[in-house]
Amino acid sequence: MTPRENFLNMVSGEGPLWFGDPFECFNLAEGSGLPYLLDATALAHRRTGKGGVDVKDAWGVVWDWPEDQPGPTPNSSGDKKVIKDITRWREFFDFPDLDNLDWGGTEALCATLDRKNKIVMAQSPRGMFEFSHAMMGFTDALENYLLEPEAMYELLSAYTDWKIRAAELVIEHMAPDIIVNFDDWGNKTQLFLPPRVWREILGPLNARFFGYVKSRGVITMNHCDCHAQEVCEDMVEAGIDIWQGATPENDIPGVVKRTGGRLFIFGGIDMSAIDRPDAEEAAIRGHVRATLDKYASTGRFHPIFSSWLPVYPHVGAIARDEMRVYGAVVGDRLRAQGR
Repeated sequence: MTPRENFLNMVSGEGPLWFGDPFECFNLAEGSGLPYLLDATALAHRRTGKGGVDVKDAWGVVWDWPEDQPGPTPNSSGDKKVIKDITRWREFFDFPDLDNLDWGGTEALCATLDRKNKIVMAQSPRGMFEFSHAMMGFTDALENYLLEPEAMYELLSAYTDWKIRAAELVIEHMAPDIIVNFDDWGNKTQLFLPPRVWREILGPLNARFFGYVKSRGVITMNHCDCHAQEVCEDMVEAGIDIWQGATPENDIPGVVKRTGGRLFIFGGIDMSAIDRPDAEEAAIRGHVRATLDKYASTGRFHPIFSSWLPVYPHVGAIARDEMRVYGAVVGDRLRAQGR
């Protein structure tokens, strides 16, 4: 089987059981090693490079990326906050133009991809929750979800329309197999919002977005590297095929059971346990083995880094090799058991 066939069979559950290095299944973004490709709409969410501070994206959000941090964070302190009053959100920003983007470079890149043997995955940057706290700061966002739900829904509904239009263009110009949305809804132990609030505001909006993507015949994936098991059934109802980033703080076998196997789990690696500069090879391999032993028998799971790429490259190289080596052992064992 080709890597593409392995991945599609794994996710659909229709083919033979497979465990290996999932990155081998994807056309990787040139120069970054990421399994998803950047597209022209990402310009609207462009963030500062490492070492940069006070760099605005097309929404007016200021991003800081100190040298000693693994990634950028929005800075909403003082007058840097974009939306200063949720009830007047239209006054503070304009939606970036999508209809006059230059897709030439993206289309040229996509023409070179190996579509026969590998998966093409495109990103849909910044989900609804991440958009809300980037635009107004985390504290204001949480307060507005609770105190101004109608205004918050109105803002995010307009943003969802923008994301759907962006997805339409991505499908037209890139023809991806998968679109992955990025939206972290919680921390290690709980959702940031009460499940009721999540369902009332974010649930319907996610259903609109993922429903559109699925209607175009594209597989849907949501990156959410946090505790989110309370809304796993809602993910299925919203049209999410794959939950990427499910951390081990979630009851992964329970999620598979509660969703009737309709939600494929792509995650399980505890990054805090192995993604360190002093992580030793034996510990990295042991963690991957323990993860496979714990979750592989669900039949709807494959280990992968919750953050997509580890901070420390040697961690990624060793873990991916162990996924391939020990994954083959686990696959043989489960097939022998008739799984």
